[in-house]
Amino acid sequence: MNPPPALALPPEMLAAAPHFAAFWPECLIMPWSPGVPMALPFGAQAPPGADPLIRFTPGPWGSIRLGPQTPLVALIAAPAPDPIAAALASPAPEEARAATPGILARLVAARLGGPSGLPDPGGAALDLAPHGTAILLDPCDPAQRSAAEHARDAARAAGLPIRCFRDPFAAPDCAPLWPDSEAPCDPWSLLDGAAILHGASRPLALLALAAGVALGNGPLAGADPADVYARLIAATRAADPFRRAPCRLEEALDLLTLWRRHEAENRRIAACHGVQGWKRARVGALLASAGPAPEFSRGAKQAIDTAKARGGAALVWAARSKPALTASAKAAKVPLVFLEDGFLRSAGIGAAFRPGGSFVLDHQGPHYDPAQPSDLENLLNRAEFPGALRARAAALRQAIIAQGLTKYNLTGAAPVIAAPPGKQRILVPGQVEDDASVLKGGGGMTNLALLRAVRAAAPDAFLIYKPHPDVEAGFRRGRITTKDLAHLADHVAVQAPMAGLLAEVDAVHCLTSLTGFEALLRGLPVTLWGQPFYAGWGLTDDRGPAFPVARRQRRLDLESLIAGALILYPRYIDPVTHLPCPVEVFLERLATPEYWPLAPGWRWRAAQGWVRRQAARLLRRR
Repeated sequence: MNPPPALALPPEMLAAAPHFAAFWPECLIMPWSPGVPMALPFGAQAPPGADPLIRFTPGPWGSIRLGPQTPLVALIAAPAPDPIAAALASPAPEEARAATPGILARLVAARLGGPSGLPDPGGAALDLAPHGTAILLDPCDPAQRSAAEHARDAARAAGLPIRCFRDPFAAPDCAPLWPDSEAPCDPWSLLDGAAILHGASRPLALLALAAGVALGNGPLAGADPADVYARLIAATRAADPFRRAPCRLEEALDLLTLWRRHEAENRRIAACHGVQGWKRARVGALLASAGPAPEFSRGAKQAIDTAKARGGAALVWAARSKPALTASAKAAKVPLVFLEDGFLRSAGIGAAFRPGGSFVLDHQGPHYDPAQPSDLENLLNRAEFPGALRARAAALRQAIIAQGLTKYNLTGAAPVIAAPPGKQRILVPGQVEDDASVLKGGGGMTNLALLRAVRAAAPDAFLIYKPHPDVEAGFRRGRITTKDLAHLADHVAVQAPMAGLLAEVDAVHCLTSLTGFEALLRGLPVTLWGQPFYAGWGLTDDRGPAFPVARRQRRLDLESLIAGALILYPRYIDPVTHLPCPVEVFLERLATPEYWPLAPGWRWRAAQGWVRRQAARLLRRR
């Protein structure tokens, strides 16, 4: 058997992107050394003795800059000086032609392919009538002045309103040729209003073909978009940066779509407040963009001042948001973004300094505050949940159940519940009583009051009380005395994993605990005494009188709730690559505890918890 051919890559590229080997699975990938064929980005200078070369470029698929990283997931490669030209000169197989309509639809819908970091206000915001303007592109290159003047003459002869913009793909530090050239913006904002493009560079011309916009001149003018893209698709390789394996181009475009959406949102955030020091590295990765990184402030005023000076938004850890901060932001006309842990957090409790990997950003208010709308509530009220998304949610639900996942994913022995035969087993999860979700959505109920209410509602049931992990660890408030527990609970599940408990009970009663949502995923009936995000959609028995949420009038099935709460609303950060990832990748990472190490300072925090637990034991003996 012959060994695989060797292919060299620049060492710095291999170090920055270990998944690069997956683009050429048929090759043995190694750092470059003389005499080994080499792959280089289009336009990069080759070291002496590096021939023959494979050149590659992201082409019309583009790449997204996320802080220090610009990971490639789809590239066009050819053993030629210009991989795009080589691809367009090569025939396209039938399978590439069959895939073209779907891939073009993805590209256009996600507005992919433009340079990272440019504003994309849309054609209307640029005062461009939909497909009613002749767009003239300034190449910002004196060497192209003759061709640019020819394009300008052609635009004037077209009889349409003319607007001149700097080509988005021109070097950002080059001066425009014409004084009336407007600042560059994302290609798709120009394509929104363009009836025809004059003087477009090849990267912009390729996107115009995808969008169905005519080209007034250039080598691609008059080309058949389907034929052009079929040839490009045939020459494209795609790789999954998380699994370090080849993937389908459709999967790569879905990932670029996710990154583009996050990058555009991140670019608006100028300052952060209330993010503890040990969380900042992970939050920094969460907020990475092509723009300047947000500043972590020491106080609320500094965050507002910084955001105002930079013309951006201030992000605040939701539980640390105070009314004074909201008032200050409103007075300064600074938008606020609320950050909180997601619903599948990590492999360990946050109070023990376990870093999170799932977060939610909300531009209206914390999702746990039913007194006001949130992005999550609006999403669940208004979003469409097509069949493919609901099928993805159903598969996600099965994976969560199969892996035994909950918010904290704590390990431990499966509990033994010695309930008498025939008695209904009801799980009552305790919560941290000064947690913001309890204070906002709990109507003033304590853990003791909740347990009393459940006992009164189900006097003959076998009640299982599960203290919150942070309370058990001695970090937070919410302990119920042994005496009170003895009168109300039939079993106290101490240090029991939640997934194992849910498999042993018939129903769940809770205040605002995420355990109720996790119980819904497992098909258990859930009674709510507070108003968490999953209340009011027709899936729970809502008994909480404090906050009737009249805004929630839609009835959802379980798959739609899962799609909104676990796929569309949260963000997930891969702890290995520090890149935004789909929820399915995040679930895979949760299966490996080594990816979730304790943050610095955990020993001090553990000692603090031990002291508190000892103090609590002494109090119980009195």
